[in-house]
Amino acid sequence: MSEILMDPIGKIHSPYKTSKDIPIQGRFKDDVEAFLELKKEYVKGLKDLDMFSHCILIYYFHKSTKITIVGKPFLEDDEHGIFAIRSPHRPNHIGFSVVKIQRIKGNKLYFTQVDMIDGTPLLDIKPYVRFFDSREVVISGWLEKHFKNGEIPDKTIIK
Repeated sequence: MSEILMDPIGKIHSPYKTSKDIPIQGRFKDDVEAFLELKKEYVKGLKDLDMFSHCILIYYFHKSTKITIVGKPFLEDDEHGIFAIRSPHRPNHIGFSVVKIQRIKGNKLYFTQVDMIDGTPLLDIKPYVRFFDSREVVISGWLEKHFKNGEIPDKTIIK
């Protein structure tokens, strides 16, 4: 298999117009709200999603124009392999975010914990299920040193 074609199921509308405005993870700016607009043929797929507090959005980094195999993340001066960071400059430019559902109206899902740019093509939505998605013993590699004692580093919000 050499090619996979995907058709976006919708579009993400975010207050972030440039990548410099976006926090490195949406949970570091909980008060920002965005919404996704689903294509009409998929609206029935939102049934019962409002029973969940969070969902996982899978999307395409449409503004990324390059691929890097090694990159320097925001919190580091050192380079790391692309599969050890969450850079948009990945081989397939696929991103995902866990977001907090605020409400669903028609073909629009409003959410907070936003970390994607306006106009981002949406590929899929999955419910976040704590029984499946949460892990008890987790080691976060090179990031561990930046979150000692549960403190959030200053660099999590890009200025």
